[in-house]
Amino acid sequence: MTRAEFDAMVKRGVVLMDGATGSQLRMRGMPAGVCTEAWAYEHPEVITALQREYVDAGSDIIYAPTFSANRMGLELHGLADRLEELNLGLVRLSKRAADGRALVAGDFTTTGKPLEPVGTLSYQTLFDVYRRQVEIVAAAGVDLLGAETMLSIDECACFVEAARSVSDLPITCTLTLEADGHLLFGGNIVEAVETLQALGASAVGLNCSVGPDQLEAVVASMKAVAEVPLIVKPNAGMPVMDERGNAHYDMTPEQFADAMRRLVDAGADIIGGCCGTGPEYIARLAEMFK
Repeated sequence: MTRAEFDAMVKRGVVLMDGATGSQLRMRGMPAGVCTEAWAYEHPEVITALQREYVDAGSDIIYAPTFSANRMGLELHGLADRLEELNLGLVRLSKRAADGRALVAGDFTTTGKPLEPVGTLSYQTLFDVYRRQVEIVAAAGVDLLGAETMLSIDECACFVEAARSVSDLPITCTLTLEADGHLLFGGNIVEAVETLQALGASAVGLNCSVGPDQLEAVVASMKAVAEVPLIVKPNAGMPVMDERGNAHYDMTPEQFADAMRRLVDAGADIIGGCCGTGPEYIARLAEMFK
């Protein structure tokens, strides 16, 4: 997919992404504490069924579950030697699930480690980590590249520059933030939009964070400076933890969709759900916007 094709798709109307992956896999049998990417790869029937449900619900774009399958993420589980195997295999599963009815985005995320001088992670190290994963995922045949749940502008900038160094695919970036628009590693979402669109991101926005009912002012502030489409993919409200440590989210699909309509009115172009959402949430959005 070219950037021109991506822009044309957005101009046709609201674009729907998928909902949550990790929390849905937990509901479908994935144990706590395992490497999500390896578990999905080793249980293809589970991840494929989930992604087909998102496509059936109306998703125009689904994320391949390559989220933390970068070298640093896999090292935490002793799986760095499976970097290529997991990324190639997970994209293949998503393309099979999409079956030509939805686009497949390669999925990338934060390492969780702040860059120098705040932390000890060097820009070049992070650049190399992202570049290698992008090379593999792009070669596997994804339609676009998407970084999500990012914590800082700097790591997003590093991802965009690494991706552009090896691929011409459209690049999207979404960050997680506080309800007032401040990012977890400093700065704010308006600064992020301005910086990342200048670096060549095709779309910028937010995911995870809080529920859509708390984000209207944030989306409006992003829209005021945006020169690219805005992505909004929030949680289904705020989580409540049970005695086993499992998170439960309080917004129904109907409540979620009603709040998302206000965010579209405020300027969101590409929408979906994050933690606590499932195919039924995307189906309700599809009913509303398609």
